[in-house]
Amino acid sequence: MRLAHWAVNAPFRPLLLAVLTASFIAPAQAADLVTITRDALNNNAALASARSEFSSVEAARDVARGGLLPQVNASGRAVHNEQFESQSQGSARGVSDDSYNTVSLKLEATQALFNAVTRQEVTQAERQIDQQVYLLAATEQQLLIDVASAYFDILRAYEVLEARLAQERAIGRQLEQAREQFEVGLIAITEVEEARASFDQSRADRIAAESNLQVAFEVLEQLTGQRYASIEALGDSMPIAVPSPTDRNYWVEQAIERNPQVLAQQAGIEVSRVGVELARAGRLPTVQAFANYQYADSDSDVVSGYDTSAQVGVSANVPIYTGGSTSASIRQGTFQLESSQYDFESQRRTTIQQVRSLYTQVSNNVETVEARQQAIVSNRSALEATRAGYEVGTRNIVDVLNAEQNLYNAIANYAEARYDYVVNLLSLRQQAGLLDVEAIEEVNAWLTGDDVNFTLPESNEPDAYQRAMDIGAPPTPGA
Repeated sequence: MRLAHWAVNAPFRPLLLAVLTASFIAPAQAADLVTITRDALNNNAALASARSEFSSVEAARDVARGGLLPQVNASGRAVHNEQFESQSQGSARGVSDDSYNTVSLKLEATQALFNAVTRQEVTQAERQIDQQVYLLAATEQQLLIDVASAYFDILRAYEVLEARLAQERAIGRQLEQAREQFEVGLIAITEVEEARASFDQSRADRIAAESNLQVAFEVLEQLTGQRYASIEALGDSMPIAVPSPTDRNYWVEQAIERNPQVLAQQAGIEVSRVGVELARAGRLPTVQAFANYQYADSDSDVVSGYDTSAQVGVSANVPIYTGGSTSASIRQGTFQLESSQYDFESQRRTTIQQVRSLYTQVSNNVETVEARQQAIVSNRSALEATRAGYEVGTRNIVDVLNAEQNLYNAIANYAEARYDYVVNLLSLRQQAGLLDVEAIEEVNAWLTGDDVNFTLPESNEPDAYQRAMDIGAPPTPGA
């Protein structure tokens, strides 16, 4: 199997979504795994939210960067004044009125020459973008595994339901035969009750299987926002093999290097580290260049005309004492850095444990599928032997019913084992950071093109297990 390499540097960021989505552009003829994955990438709400969050973090960097660029502000006032004065001194008394307008305009430009706080804010925003790249990749990988799991859960539920329907029909016929034989006095009522109990249990199993199938449909609809008439089935000839390479340590190493959750936590350490430097920068002075121009005009009777002024210079601000907030911010950032380091270590350990467990599960799934397949053969042979014994009187109806249930349980367990293998294999790739388009396309090649309808099968629909339904003729009394 080819394993795609996860890029982590700048060229990877803008192409992350484009590459992933472009690989699904070619339309499929049926609703296969690739088609449904493409729909999920285009319509999934959680992924859309993650993309918007990524764009928001990118915009935050531009917000911080704006503090290092020139700032230009303009302000103005237009005022109408009504002035009335009444003054007296000794016997002299004067009264004056004045109605006039004033206009003022101010234009100011500043440019930061040294501002360590703003520069650290820009750096922190860039580290947050790095982290967000991995978080977005983790969301996309999670969507890929969720869609694949939902897809194969439908197929799993469908095959299990087929087995339960076949089981219900077979035991139902056995119940009818038992009733007929009881009516003519060939068997006791206890055998009828045994058959009825088995039929009721098979009916309950079938109802549960129908419910599981319906739930699986709805999960897929929630992920993609769409409904499908049918999906393609999984072929019987799909390869069942241990993960390649067969070295478990290889998968662990890949997970440490490429798992986006681990990389996101590692990037979070850098975000917190810059946060400490940002707090320390609060102790440094700030220096900026400025230039301003002012204009004022008045038509007052007392003083009329205009005046202007202009300034160019450099200003500096030195924090001397901030009430202890700067020191507290440094301590706060230090603890946040320590917390992020523990978060990284926790995620690293969790990922290693999951990779090891999944590798073991996939390896065991290979043997389990083979064993489950052989169990079908063994249980079919056991059923035939039990039927033969029933015909000659050495086995009773309970033995036949149990043999039938064992056969259909084996068929359902085989379906469970096959889909466990597929889902666990994809989950292993996800934890190793290797779940990508090629992995989905490779699994998609295992599909047969046969449609599995989303409507629940009717109870009287024929199936592939008819040959196992006939339990044989009942024993003849006295034979």
